[in-house]
Amino acid sequence: MLLYSRMSRKKVRPIDENDLQGFKYFKVICRLLERLHQVGCQRDRAHNRTLPMDQYMALLLLYMFNPICESLRGIQRASELAKVQKILKVPRASLGSLSEAVQVFDSGLLREIIGELADQLRPIPHAAKLDDIGGILTLVDGTLLAALPKMTWALWKDEHNALKAHVQFELLKGVPVAATITQANAGERTVLAENLQAGRIYVQDRGYAQYSLFQKILDAGSSFVCRIADNAKFEVIEERELSAEALAAGVVRDAVVRLGCPSRQGDLAKPVRIVEVACTPHHKRSGKTGRGGPEQGDTILIATDRLDLPADVVGLIFRHRWQIEIFFRFFKHVLGCRHLLSHDANGIEMQTYAAIIACLLIALWTGGKPTRATYEMICYRFMGWASEEELDRHIARLSEQRASKTSG
Repeated sequence: MLLYSRMSRKKVRPIDENDLQGFKYFKVICRLLERLHQVGCQRDRAHNRTLPMDQYMALLLLYMFNPICESLRGIQRASELAKVQKILKVPRASLGSLSEAVQVFDSGLLREIIGELADQLRPIPHAAKLDDIGGILTLVDGTLLAALPKMTWALWKDEHNALKAHVQFELLKGVPVAATITQANAGERTVLAENLQAGRIYVQDRGYAQYSLFQKILDAGSSFVCRIADNAKFEVIEERELSAEALAAGVVRDAVVRLGCPSRQGDLAKPVRIVEVACTPHHKRSGKTGRGGPEQGDTILIATDRLDLPADVVGLIFRHRWQIEIFFRFFKHVLGCRHLLSHDANGIEMQTYAAIIACLLIALWTGGKPTRATYEMICYRFMGWASEEELDRHIARLSEQRASKTSG
């Protein structure tokens, strides 16, 4: 099918104006992008730049929502269409201008726009126990992106070219809100430490378990819920009695502890809490996971500084960490970010931010988190295969489903 041409990488017919519909959905983002119009102009001493940053980003978002545009060449061809030029207010863009853009424009300026879009979102349906917990639940993790062999700056393990996208994902809104692109061997802990914000509860897997990082999160005015190694050392200060709700949720231990052996306890200034939760182990013959670490045991240890939260709520928060893995699949396989449009780190970050903006726009248009089915329906509309009424009915059905879940 044409919709999945990004994945199959097959040749498609030239883009026609009849292939592009539904541009009213670009109005919101085009207004937000206008502030970027003068970015990089101070370097244009010849005054001959014809593709400002706001117009480049509009074309990049067109790529996200129309699988017919499956390459930089496809974006260039779309820019030649009168409808695209009129509604997106973009000129015909040359391949040279599109390639140069990633070296002229600052991808970091898109973070403010992402923040504004995220602020407009309302929480999606979720467990009532996650209400009023005193922080924005933010899942953090990294995912590898394959890089082209010519990207020698991304050489990894002497034989592979790869990048890593370090993503922050707001659980209760169901969308990513930040990302940083690095070489594949960049430390996830270091990247998170450099991008901490106040008022968040960072939810992390055991790859982030570092006591000095926990202290940096606390110093930034946030909290953490992080799985730690099954053999982690700690000194028990207080054993807490388990409630009926905690026992029903599989909690087998709740204790206030001082993490680390005596020589490392100075890395984290205050006692924290260990919540041990029963789980179903996944045994492999090798005794190793896919990443080479030890396989999962019968319980997991979750560390948090939040002594006030019920133990079952701590377990519930960590169980939702897998939502960021679902986003990674959406990011790579649906939004097409396995295919990189640029060889430049700044350009790849711009493409990543465009994908995040696309997710936020879908959430704003539909009132729910982005899904493959909704993305497909929006793509059908942009390609003229679905009418405005059919897309509206799809969105209305989603609203009804969310309402029934909330009332239930």
